[in-house]
Amino acid sequence: MLLRLRITLPDRPGSLGQVTRVLGVAGADIIQLVVLERGEGRAVDDLTVFWPDSAPREALAQCLEGVSDVTVEGIWGTREAPGTYPELEILKYITTAGDRALATLIDSMPVLFSADWAAAGTEKVPRTVVHSSWRAPSEVPFPSITPPRPEAHTLPSGLHIIAAPLPPLALTFLLARTEGPPFHRNEVHRLTRILEIFLTLPAVERSVARNFPGSVAG
Repeated sequence: MLLRLRITLPDRPGSLGQVTRVLGVAGADIIQLVVLERGEGRAVDDLTVFWPDSAPREALAQCLEGVSDVTVEGIWGTREAPGTYPELEILKYITTAGDRALATLIDSMPVLFSADWAAAGTEKVPRTVVHSSWRAPSEVPFPSITPPRPEAHTLPSGLHIIAAPLPPLALTFLLARTEGPPFHRNEVHRLTRILEIFLTLPAVERSVARNFPGSVAG
């Protein structure tokens, strides 16, 4: 199975080498690494690893306990295929999706961000869900007020979310992750850029207006 592993470690030569050696001995096959941030002598990295289905995830964290100054921030499942420039693939599909442009975006974002589900609903209360991915709950926990820009939060339930406005469509977008760490600011920035590009596509507003009358801002 594919897992995402987020760690903080000293930003000095040899630290990452220690981590990769320990993971290799434990049986983890590292297939991608992304540096999320560096500063003040520390780094935050996301590693995508192939881990045997029969092995517990806890063993992945335990094998790193002996590595000096390394902290495991979270381990969670991912469906994102590493190294395939998935943003470009998804945007390509969206541009040819016609009336399903919004649905394609929403269905794609959980895979792209190693999240669990996504949904979009009207800004006006009571909110109406215009589309949600297959793992979304029946009651989507939209924020009471849509933020002016994408923001990450952790709800009292422990659910990690990014809430984002879709201004031309008068919709609120929500991306949620139940496992792993909160969304990192780099993930928020990445989603922001994807939504910016999505909202510039000429067919998006027309398709939403046809499929969900009254949702598009006048």
